[in-house]
Amino acid sequence: MSGAEVLLMVDDRPSSFTRYAARELAGRLVLLRFADTRPDLPEDYLLETAHLPAFWVREGAAPAEEARRYREWAAGLPTAPTRFCNPSEPRQAAAQRFAELAGLPHLTERQVDLVRDKAAMKACFRELGLRTAEFERVRSAEGIERFAGRHGWPVVLKPVDSFACVDTHRLDGPDGLAGIDLAARDWMVEAYLGGTEWEVCAIVLDGEVLDAWPSAMPCRPLDIVDGAMNANISVGTGEGPPVDLRALVQRIVTGMGIDHGYAHMEFFLIDGEVYAGEIGVRLAGCEIPANHGHAYGFDVFGATLAVYLGRRPELAYRERRCAGDLLLPLPGSGLVREITSREELLGMPGVIDAVLKVRAGDTVTARRASHNASGYAHVVGASVGEVESRMREVLARFTIEVVAQEACAVPT
Repeated sequence: MSGAEVLLMVDDRPSSFTRYAARELAGRLVLLRFADTRPDLPEDYLLETAHLPAFWVREGAAPAEEARRYREWAAGLPTAPTRFCNPSEPRQAAAQRFAELAGLPHLTERQVDLVRDKAAMKACFRELGLRTAEFERVRSAEGIERFAGRHGWPVVLKPVDSFACVDTHRLDGPDGLAGIDLAARDWMVEAYLGGTEWEVCAIVLDGEVLDAWPSAMPCRPLDIVDGAMNANISVGTGEGPPVDLRALVQRIVTGMGIDHGYAHMEFFLIDGEVYAGEIGVRLAGCEIPANHGHAYGFDVFGATLAVYLGRRPELAYRERRCAGDLLLPLPGSGLVREITSREELLGMPGVIDAVLKVRAGDTVTARRASHNASGYAHVVGASVGEVESRMREVLARFTIEVVAQEACAVPT
């Protein structure tokens, strides 16, 4: 990549995108790290990125003071950053506020609200003429039951700022509310939608959607957190939804006033009609962006960095196939006794890459979240069906044994 501008990028966890940026933008990349995310940054990753300048935002410090410290610190760099990228969904509000105080391109407070508060987001979708599920903010079990009385069970209950289905629940009746603390967070409830759930990713520059790439989901996220196959399949063939995806995302980008960046959206197709689900203005989760690179045969991370640097990427596609990320199970918390090797995974049909995040001997903690995994495999094929079939074969052959810590203890 060419060009002299320097990018300040939020780095709150290792990812394929941040690793790519660390390799490709050495000398033109500065990392922004928040002290409260230090436990999510392993020592080997910190060593891997030690060649990059990194500014740490202190926990509990006033944002204006941290921005002042940053400006003084950045003035001592060979070239101070003039562009900004936040790939992190939960860090959106703090990161964009920091960028504003530091004088860098940023989402406004209103834009952050629209992409983080799901009730505000859905209200915006409706103002833009899009259909959504019926929804309502709720504070009590009675409010949820009244909503279900109008719209029927099941309903979906979620915090308005949830991501990756964390603390998101499908409720089939009032009994499903047991154990949920409705006073702990701001909640919303929405009608459960049938139909087919799709994803679409897009990159935006100067307010224009440059292109949009659909993904199929063999299983819905709400089913994934309860144990269903966790996968996304980029559809580079003609099997995608019969929807003008660029126009769909463009309507939202224009309505929200988004200037540039990566957008990830979920929507439902019901009897030929689109129902907008959610949108994030940041990199998609799991390995979804990399799927698009494999499906279309282009440098998706390079194109994404280009728009954050204010440049128009060349979208030259060399492939037209389907490619997906299969998240490998992490069935529980404890000690990993055994796990299928990367070499074994790469020998399976359609697997072109595999990454294991845990090894035998590691202590792991499983979470009820759509990104809960022991690793992932990229699987390609000529169709969505072929990729899904190959993914299920990988799952059938993949083994991981996790033993609860109590079971590992040696009696004394």
